[in-house]
Amino acid sequence: MRDAVRQATLAELLERGYTGLSVENVAERSGVHKTTVYRRWGGVEGLISDALELAGAEPWPIPDTGSVEGDLRGIVQLVRTGFDDPELGPVSSAFVAAAMQNPSAARALHEFFVARHEQSAEVVRRAVERGELPDVVDVKEVIRVAVAPVYYRLFVAHEPVTERDADRAADAALAAARAGVLDGV
Repeated sequence: MRDAVRQATLAELLERGYTGLSVENVAERSGVHKTTVYRRWGGVEGLISDALELAGAEPWPIPDTGSVEGDLRGIVQLVRTGFDDPELGPVSSAFVAAAMQNPSAARALHEFFVARHEQSAEVVRRAVERGELPDVVDVKEVIRVAVAPVYYRLFVAHEPVTERDADRAADAALAAARAGVLDGV
């Protein structure tokens, strides 16, 4: 039942976005009675939170190019292309929209990002082990600084993000890390 509701939630987000998401449509699509959906998930916010929990548990393909520059660029490109993906993009955008409008969804999105940043920080840990970055660098902050310009362009400035833009964001984060701006101490 839970998987059917989660999949229905994702399908509804893809088709209708956050503003078009409803318990009734999710119930109909999943084959689960709407009173059960209300009882278990409480409403749209609970559906969003549960779908984000599912997404956060999915493995994230961490690049391993042999250099911190290649790995950081790879992560930022994954974020950029994820929003360009015809199926993932609308769902990801709906999660961000939901988080901007609902505290429960915002908490769930925060937890999702905590998990993603932890997974992605592996590229920075490897860079420290290889001597490419100082051992005092805040590994998660490097990731946050690298991907932040993508989110700014997409959700604040409403601008497209090119491959060059993504590479520049990764390079700026790397320069800041090497300059000691992103130390964790």
